[in-house]
Amino acid sequence: MQRYWKVLRLFWSTSIAAEMEYRLNFLIAALSSLGNLGGSLFGLFLFYRTGYTFAGWSWEAALIVVGVFTLLQGFSATFLAPNLNRIVSHVQVGTLDFVLLKPIRSQFWLSTHTLSPWGLPDLVFGSFIIGYAGKRLGLEISNYLIGVVPLFFGLVILYSLWFMLGATSIWFVKIYNATEVLRGLLEAGRYPIAAYPTAYRFFFTFVVPVTFLTTVPAEIVLGRGEMTWLIGAGVLAVVLFFISTWFWRFALRFYTSASS
Repeated sequence: MQRYWKVLRLFWSTSIAAEMEYRLNFLIAALSSLGNLGGSLFGLFLFYRTGYTFAGWSWEAALIVVGVFTLLQGFSATFLAPNLNRIVSHVQVGTLDFVLLKPIRSQFWLSTHTLSPWGLPDLVFGSFIIGYAGKRLGLEISNYLIGVVPLFFGLVILYSLWFMLGATSIWFVKIYNATEVLRGLLEAGRYPIAAYPTAYRFFFTFVVPVTFLTTVPAEIVLGRGEMTWLIGAGVLAVVLFFISTWFWRFALRFYTSASS
């Protein structure tokens, strides 16, 4: 484990040093994040401007969901997209051969090799929105600490789904559209699940688990989440993570080396 932490520090320090050569990109990323957040808030405002509210969700409570969704976007842009989107190119050009020969787990290398600081604005903006809404609602520090648990589960769920989708590139090289479809479905998480009709709630809970990514963490932060949902999120995260590990090993059985 100590060896993996050392490798991780080397990965991320090298990535940040390389990205800092283009510092203007950080300003562009910040403006883009601000624009996306503005779009989310404007969309929510259109619902609430006439006094309408989602069942059980005040304006401030709905802002918690927007904040969690923005954090999720920041996590994706910082850790997931720079790494998992490159699995396809590794398969296409044959550089996956070199990854498999390295003396560390290939899944670890593919998942952590690159860190992009351009997702940090979303992490900052998301934290600010949650803090602002929490202050208006009178939340305690304990609410935020407890909310970290389901948020972590949500991050694991998102990673597992994304990685398994990337692993299918061993069979289907061109999966960029499928990745965009996944990201499009995850956009539903920017609003409370109560905003959608019953059929959509079922789909976003049991088919594509968007509910566990944003709504469940927000409910826990608000202090009204049921323990059943928290346990369910934890079980789902563990199961999907182990499935993603098994699925990667299974996929590698069908990988044809570029040198063969």
